[in-house]
Amino acid sequence: MADPQNLKNHQRIVPGFHMVLGIMLVANLYYAAHMLMRGVNGMSLHVMIFAVSVLLTAWYARAFALAAQDRVIRLEMRLRVKELAPQLSSRFDELRIGQVVALRFAGDDELAALMQQVLDGKLTKGADIKAAVKNWKADTQRV
Repeated sequence: MADPQNLKNHQRIVPGFHMVLGIMLVANLYYAAHMLMRGVNGMSLHVMIFAVSVLLTAWYARAFALAAQDRVIRLEMRLRVKELAPQLSSRFDELRIGQVVALRFAGDDELAALMQQVLDGKLTKGADIKAAVKNWKADTQRV
């Protein structure tokens, strides 16, 4: 069985995407730039445009998936706060998405206190919020 998720191991690395595809995209862009520097012609221009378009497609595919996930997390956390800390639910929209995502890792017993610290300005960065979590609530279904 894998170790339980915590601050040190919660970031997800997908080797096929983050390493293999990343290296391939960079290598393709390098090759296209090299071709273009050797001489601008129809083929070198086409290869560069294609390399940039593939890079942008990969970038936006990831960005769109994360944006959709952030919307789901915001909804999930709005419901958790309404249930666990109704006194703070009216201030939920004051939180930035990074703060909401970080608060997601807080256990039910500490969510209200951590959220109050964030709203009071004592914790502002996602990394600081995550570091303050004592009872880690794992998220194994992230994108």
